[in-house]
Amino acid sequence: MTRAIRAFVGATVLGITFNAFAFHSGGVAECEGCHSMHNSLEGSANVTGMAQYASGPYLLKASDQSGACLNCHNSPDTAPSGYHISTAGVAALDSTTPVEMTPGGDFAWLKKTMTSPGRYKDIITWEGDRHGHNIIAADYGYSADKAQAKAPGGSYPASNLACSSCHDPHGRFRRFADGSIASTGLPIFASGSYTSSAAPIASVSAVGVYRLLAGIGYQPKSLTGSYAFVNPSPAAVAPSSYNGVNTTIQGSFDQVAYGSGMSEWCANCHTAMHLDTYTSGTKGLVHPAGNGAKLTAPIAANYAAYVSSGIMTGTGAGYSALAPFEFGSDQTLAGYTNLKAFQAAPTAPTTAQNVLCLSCHRAHASAFDSMTRFYTGNEFMTAADASNAAIYDSSVTDYRINRAYNTVQQQNAYNGRPATLFGPWARNYCNKCHAKD
Repeated sequence: MTRAIRAFVGATVLGITFNAFAFHSGGVAECEGCHSMHNSLEGSANVTGMAQYASGPYLLKASDQSGACLNCHNSPDTAPSGYHISTAGVAALDSTTPVEMTPGGDFAWLKKTMTSPGRYKDIITWEGDRHGHNIIAADYGYSADKAQAKAPGGSYPASNLACSSCHDPHGRFRRFADGSIASTGLPIFASGSYTSSAAPIASVSAVGVYRLLAGIGYQPKSLTGSYAFVNPSPAAVAPSSYNGVNTTIQGSFDQVAYGSGMSEWCANCHTAMHLDTYTSGTKGLVHPAGNGAKLTAPIAANYAAYVSSGIMTGTGAGYSALAPFEFGSDQTLAGYTNLKAFQAAPTAPTTAQNVLCLSCHRAHASAFDSMTRFYTGNEFMTAADASNAAIYDSSVTDYRINRAYNTVQQQNAYNGRPATLFGPWARNYCNKCHAKD
């Protein structure tokens, strides 16, 4: 056991916690954290065949790129914990439940294939494969998308999808004090992802981009062809503690302040999803998303007023992390100051804000088709018990809403939010913006 690991274990036993971003520190982590220089561990034990470290390409301590990430980010947790984004031990057709509640979701939802009666009492299989980005991590039971050969709206091959398709594992992209981003230049001295992150210092240092998301010109070394990104890393900040049970609609853990450029960044792979001009009534129109997809005055008013189905008496910001909007801040120091203030105390939307892809989708995976943040396959998200109190669906509707998940799975699907926050017979969360449409 290395001194670093011993220190970590000892501190954990003592109840000491570490910043979740300490390993990457906004840029590249120590090489031996992911690679084995000579197929050895600490100079003696051969890593080939070990449970945690299989032999892989590029001297990785895994069979593939995503496996190297999941060596740290996958865990048999029974409750949300730290930087974990995949729950170990989750299987289809049973009560095993993804527990991680990060803003991006839990990849383990990809394993939750379920069966239940459909609207017409026919038995339907709800494929877990539809629940998110199908990363390939053989050591952890993740495989390529069974239905999509390439990214919807684009050409990125599903057979090559890995964590490193979106995140630069070497953390080369950095943000400077003037708001510019580059893959070379001043040294990265800290993460730029959190409300607690230090600011870059002009002519001295840079910080990492949000979540190590790759920028212009990026293409994994393992991918052949022309798939280099054409849009830069987005502006956003997350709370330092970003994985936990949420007891409010606003969200204390999954409430990310999105600034600008997130939808444009998604378009690096999903280009055709963003080609429409968002003219009302256009045939074949996709949902508006992007820096130019500003909220209309009626939509902003709906959002602030909507509490739950039939209740439009909201006051204040009315902010919901289940339907975030983009604040409009750029990558400058002033922009991030505004973003951090917004994350701490969200304000009501105006026509200066815009819809983004993550208004409706989670970045990694969710409990629902197309990795949506909320269930869209039925008009209802919740049901009611005999006393008309809000509950998640069990036998009340013969499992026709929420895909036969048990009540624990359903609550976890909403990152811990109890059904009472939505109210009895709550219609799906599109109504947060469209209740009066």
